[in-house]
Formats: sequence, structure tokens, C-alpha cells
Amino acid sequence: MTAERGQLGLAAVNAAAGAGGLTPGLPLAEARALLPGLVTAPHEPEADARAIARLAAWCGRYSPWTAPCSTAEGEGRGPGGGAGILLDVSGCCHLFGGEATLLEDLQARLAAFGYAARVAMADTIGAAWAMARFAASPAHPCVVVMPGSQRAAIAALPPGALRLPDSVVEVMDRLGLRRIEDLYPLTPAVMTPRFGPLAARRLAQALGQEAEALSPRQPPPAHLVRQIFAEPISDAADIARSLDALLPRLCRELALAGRGARRLDLTAYRCDGSLQSLSLGTSRASREARHLRRLFTERLAEIDPGFGIEVMTLAAGRSDPLGARQMSLPAASQAVPAQSEEGAPAESAKAGTSKAEAPAAPPPVVAGDGPEGAEDLPDLVDRLGSRLGLAAVRRPQPRESHLPERAFALAAVEEAVPEKGPPQDDEGWTQTPKAALRPLRLLPRPEPVQVVALLPDHPPAQFRWRRVLHEVVRAEGPERLLGEWWQIDPKLGDEPPRDYFRVEDRDGRRYWLYRSAGDWFLHGLFG
Repeated sequence: MTAERGQLGLAAVNAAAGAGGLTPGLPLAEARALLPGLVTAPHEPEADARAIARLAAWCGRYSPWTAPCSTAEGEGRGPGGGAGILLDVSGCCHLFGGEATLLEDLQARLAAFGYAARVAMADTIGAAWAMARFAASPAHPCVVVMPGSQRAAIAALPPGALRLPDSVVEVMDRLGLRRIEDLYPLTPAVMTPRFGPLAARRLAQALGQEAEALSPRQPPPAHLVRQIFAEPISDAADIARSLDALLPRLCRELALAGRGARRLDLTAYRCDGSLQSLSLGTSRASREARHLRRLFTERLAEIDPGFGIEVMTLAAGRSDPLGARQMSLPAASQAVPAQSEEGAPAESAKAGTSKAEAPAAPPPVVAGDGPEGAEDLPDLVDRLGSRLGLAAVRRPQPRESHLPERAFALAAVEEAVPEKGPPQDDEGWTQTPKAALRPLRLLPRPEPVQVVALLPDHPPAQFRWRRVLHEVVRAEGPERLLGEWWQIDPKLGDEPPRDYFRVEDRDGRRYWLYRSAGDWFLHGLFG
């Protein structure tokens, strides 16, 4: 029940209450007069919205384009009220045996969950909405409108089937417009002054004369593969085998599109109407099924099959462009064995060795192998990300700042770093990046040192750092770095410039020092 204008009324009724003459919107006092033993419960719109959102997510087993039915602009709900879900099943019907089979399967499953559902399929959202709420019945809960015949299908329905407010429907009824076909002769110029612009737009949308887009709950992935099981599965080995079948299909689809997955979403639709989801990301675009399968190994046990899984989908929720990669070629020593003029392998005796002494063939070269495990580091990052989450694995990311302590920041590995080439001068010549002159180790914060210099502007002759005296034998600099004006505190004024020196002591250790406002600091270590 719900409260409207200070009076309690019925928000929805079940089948038993409907058989007793109760309808949504009936005042509670009248309802109790009709059925003295009426049992009511408070209406919770937020809980209803959450329930219909979960049901819309479960409908993703049929199509990724699903959304709860909107009730904006004061549109009516149709006979019996109730919420609705919109599905765009274009290109999906053949997976379930056709339009009628898909609708029957959907209606049967919703009935098994305890929902009294009526479903319809048409070319337009407006026609499907009208047929589901005004044409379908408990005896015939599934209605399919053949392509191009929505005009004839909705002609005999009342104007309320066009998702119009009750006030507009009442005006049409007083004018004798009691069927949708009565509105066909009327032009928008005639309908708009009398019924408002919504009536003309809803009629045009239902007939397909005006486009109406379906906004899904979340953007559907561009690359998705699906596995439908003849019988529900619940064994962990069956789930793993299903994933092994889905991954190569998805990788082939990504290869055709020239892209690689950055996030994979595995969704299992269970028999009880709920779903289980598992998502993981990669530090770089990838479409290697073996590597992606390894990332799922430790987390696949998180999927609870419940009473059984009916459908599994695997989607690339995020993908980046990924071109072809150069394969490693075998070295000269790994070439194909020599052959005789007749095409047969030459005798080992001709090479000066016996057959038993012939060296073993080198191992084959695997595509993508790089020197010193260059290809292993991203794989290691991905495995750490699958265990800890990619947000917990960070890497330095360059920033647009010339100050050393602000030149980089730690960012999650899943964040893409823009590729930038080396800087060039005005004539197009490549410049040597100053990062090559920076120390390998930068201190968390500059540490003060005591310096002795021959003159104030000269490099240090010796300095004391952490109670150890260092005598300088070689120095380079200065390199002046100015403060960033956009980060200057107005109360403190301009940040003084820094003069950096690269110095080397008698032991061969190299340091990075700078002078600022007469004070000296050690900022980094070379080597």
C-alpha cells in the first residue's frame, strides 16, 4: 500500500486480491470493505527499484542491452500496474532458437522465480510495451509482432497503450478516441494543441516513424562471447572447461578487431535468477589466451555456482588497440639442417661427425620472447594484479614538471601512459633528454649538507653529509631550475631557484647537490 494526498491506497495487488476485485490505486478503506481479511504490507519503492535492477542484470543472459522500464513524463503503467524491463535482442534470437522460443524461455523462467510476467517482442519499444501490457494475457503471456506489422498490431488497443498520462487518455476518451487506430488520421499539428507534444511523439515512436533509443544499465561491451549449457553446471572443472572454450573465441574476435583486452568480465547466470561476476585487468593490452587463462586460475574459485549455472559470458569490458608483434627469428646456429641435392638430409659423415655425435637441436623459439625476460615483467605485473588488484600495483608515471621531486607520480598500472617520443628542437633535431643526467636514486626529500666552496658561486670543494666528510675531485654544473609559478604560495613569495651540481669524491662516488638561497642540499646519488 502507498499514501497519496493523505489517503492510503493500494500500490499493487497479487492474483488473489485481483480475483477479489481489488486494483492498484484503490483506497485502502474500500479495499478492506471488499475483502475484510485483506493483508497489506507497506510499499517500498527503493526496494522495488533494487529488485528490478537485479532482474534486469539477470536478463543479460539473453542480451547485454537491458534496462528497467522508465516511467518518466507521467506515463501510465497499463492494466495491473507492475514494473517492466526492456531488452534489445537484435542478433541474439538465433542463439535461443528464434523469437518465440526466446520469449517462452524468458517467461517460463520468470514464472519459476515467482513473477507473473507477460512478454512481447516488436520492432519498436513502444509497440513491444503496448503489446506486453495490453495484448498479452495470462492465457497467452507471449506475443510476437512480425517485422513491419506493428501498425496493425496496436490498432485495436486503447490510447493508454502509448504510454500516455491518465489525464491525456481521459481527454481522448471524451472526444471519442478510444482506439489507437482512431489517432492514425490525426496529424501532429492537430494532436499537439489538444493533447500535448508527448502524444504525437509516442504514436510516432510506436509506429517506427521516430527513433527511440534504449539506454542500457551499463554500456554493453563491444566484444562478448557466450556459452549456453544444455544442463546447468556446478562442478569447478566444468566451469574451468567453459572458460577454456570462451577465451580462444574472445581472443580471435579481438584479433579481428586489432585490439587487446585490458579488463575481462566473466559472468555466470545461475538457475535461481542471480548472477556471479568476476573481473580482472591487465597492465597492457593482451589477447594471448594462455596468459589470460593463467590470470583466472587463482580467482576462478570465487564463483559460487549455487544450484547450477545456465549461461556464462566473457566480455572484454575494456580494450585498447593492439597491432601485430614481431616474432623472434632463430639464430644462424638454429637453422634448418642442410639437405642434399635430392632434398634429403645430408649424411652426418659428410660433416665430419658420426650420427651418434650429432649435437641436439636447440629449443624452439617462442613468439614474443625478448632479451633478459623483457616479456616476463608485464606478465608478472598481471599475476600480481590478479591476486592483489591492479589498483594495488603501482608504477612511476612521468608528469609535466621540471622539478625532480615532482617529475613523476605513482599511478596504478592499469592507467595508460601516453607514449611520447624524444624532444626535438625547432629544426627537428632530436635533443638529448635531461633525464639522462639525473641520478638513479633520488632521496625522498633533499637533505641539508655542510659545504666548503672557494667562492660563493663555485662548485663545492668538500661537503659533509651524515657526519661523513667528502672531498670533491670533480664537479659539473651548475644547472639552474626555477620554481613553478603556479604553485607559489602568495604568503611565502617566489620559490628561490636551485643550482644543481654533479660532484665526485675521492672514492669515486657521485652525488647530486644543489644550492638554494645560500643553503646546500643533497638530492640524489649516481650509480
